[in-house]
Amino acid sequence: MKILLPILIFTIVSTGIKAQYNPVTIPGSEIRKINSSVVSGQEYELQILLPSGYKESNKKYPVVFLMDSQWDFPLLKSIYGQQYYDGFIPEIIIVGVTWAGSNPNPDSLRARDYTPTKEMRLIQSGGADKFLDFMKQELFPFLDANYRVDNKQRILMGCSLGGLFTLYSMFTHTDMFTGYVAASPAVAWNNEVLYKYEKEFSREKLSSPVRLYLTVGDVERGREIFTKMSSLLQSRHYPNVSIRSKVLENTGHSGTKSETYNRGLQFIFEKPDISCTNTILQLYPGNYVDTNGNSIEIKADNKQLALYYPGEERELLKYAGNDLFYSNAVFLNLIFSKDGRSFQLNQFGRSSTFSKK
Repeated sequence: MKILLPILIFTIVSTGIKAQYNPVTIPGSEIRKINSSVVSGQEYELQILLPSGYKESNKKYPVVFLMDSQWDFPLLKSIYGQQYYDGFIPEIIIVGVTWAGSNPNPDSLRARDYTPTKEMRLIQSGGADKFLDFMKQELFPFLDANYRVDNKQRILMGCSLGGLFTLYSMFTHTDMFTGYVAASPAVAWNNEVLYKYEKEFSREKLSSPVRLYLTVGDVERGREIFTKMSSLLQSRHYPNVSIRSKVLENTGHSGTKSETYNRGLQFIFEKPDISCTNTILQLYPGNYVDTNGNSIEIKADNKQLALYYPGEERELLKYAGNDLFYSNAVFLNLIFSKDGRSFQLNQFGRSSTFSKK
């Protein structure tokens, strides 16, 4: 008994440890499901992240649609928090799309939904148009009915086959999204059939601007194929299309996601940085106070404006035009009135109005 007792105690303790801890969840997120009639009755799971100030506001938010959410939703959630805190991107709604139902197989289902043409080695492939119809006819209306989404700012992002789907969507369904982020897109798919769709896209005249950010890892086998496509896209100089492409140092296929989604969001939401005129530098400086008596001073500082808190703590401001100033060091922007007598200060979902003394 003296020999068996410690083993018995260890077994009981180990079993108890497994039973008493809950799984980690992602705060601020929720799961919704849609049964699609467009994609042969497929059930989709939506992993949705709302901004922290969503319940307290009545405004609409840009939406980022993430492909392969079953793998990358936690990654994008963390990236969003970092980029928002540093002031590079606004508050957004993230909608991760994955597959639900009985024992879904993402490897097979993504080959079906993300590919534009049938490839003989994958008999289920070629369903990208149906999946886009699902998004347009079922997913978008569902979000419109249940969330405050800004339909003028929809961003699509994905990696590998998800990146292929992202490029195909831009070439063929350009009106659906305003921004595209493609990590290691599978450009070689079906004998590089993407070139056919790109050629048709190059003849179009877009009525609204779109932005595309795409990458490849420098040790990927498909780097040369990617570089050929990227060079073509850059050389086209499409009207109303802004493109940025990057080869990521010491990075493989799956490793492109984190930097691509980081830099991609920065590029999609990039604000102008306009030099301040003398008129601006003379109009806005002064001491301002809000209704609670909090004071802020605006000064002209080396040909740009700067915000000074009490105690001389300073935030340098960049100018985006239309009376909007912002900081890239932290989430902060100011919108001045036309007469320069007041401004609205937005910080991390909170807004307050300051008037000149």
